Amino acid sequence: MLFFLLAVLFTVMLYLIMRAYPRYQVDSFHAVVFNYYSCVLTGLALTPDLGVFTEVQWTSEGTLLTMALGAMFVTAFMLIGLTAQKVSVTATSLAGNMSLVIPVLFGLFVFRNNNKDFTALNYLGLVLALVALALGAIQRSPKTADPADAPHSMQTAQQALWILPVLTFFASGTNNTLINFLSSRYYPSGQITVFMIIACFGAVVIGTSILIYRILAHGHKLKLRSVVGGLILGVPNFLSLYFLLLALAAFGNSAAYVFPIYNILTMLVSALAAWVLYKERLNTLNRWGLLLAVAAIVLISYQELNL
Repeated sequence: MLFFLLAVLFTVMLYLIMRAYPRYQVDSFHAVVFNYYSCVLTGLALTPDLGVFTEVQWTSEGTLLTMALGAMFVTAFMLIGLTAQKVSVTATSLAGNMSLVIPVLFGLFVFRNNNKDFTALNYLGLVLALVALALGAIQRSPKTADPADAPHSMQTAQQALWILPVLTFFASGTNNTLINFLSSRYYPSGQITVFMIIACFGAVVIGTSILIYRILAHGHKLKLRSVVGGLILGVPNFLSLYFLLLALAAFGNSAAYVFPIYNILTMLVSALAAWVLYKERLNTLNRWGLLLAVAAIVLISYQELNL
């Protein structure tokens, strides 16, 4: 249970740290790039036998595809940061956790590797998950004495923020689907940490290449605070996955049991922490979205929860 709670804690820390970036004038993209440097170093520190990397075939199809996954890592993390900063921590957490719908659907209809028969309640849970995402993404414009006082461009930008949780949903879901596919196809069960380190190394290569291009071609300035912010972020980023894998092992690798509870706790703790630290308030539709999200996860995995 300790591993379980630590996985939730470090996941929530990710959202809260990225939510704080604007306050400290940290460039999100720069921080995301250096976050993966920290991920690689944290992963190496937690790898008991570094000799396992001598067995990696760096030019093999599996390794190259895993490194290419780094591009999806960078994209998804950028969207997570933007959603946390522009919308809310709760919307970010809801979008990320509801994205489990995508790997579930791929498992059912594409990979056909689902190990249980889906019932009407399971499918209802998938539908509720999408409704929950929609409700959580809705943001109401701040009230003004006279709506005409607010510039039209500002109103339009505010109304368009709903797209960020939706993009985060699809990016996170695609990310998780590719992780599941590549790790199961090319890596033995005992090499999941190796898989994640290689993927993060790919994110370092891809992200650094883009960063260098931006600096040389567009004159972007790299600030120390952005580097430090990224290095700090990378530790909970890797540890969230590391402890989630340990929790899975502790519960007999019952992913269908662990992930629903993990997702529910992450959403609830994120909402509470954002309210305490950043005074984020949910509108009525957001609250309904959060409740529906919990119901959706329960319905998707009620068999494993013995309900």
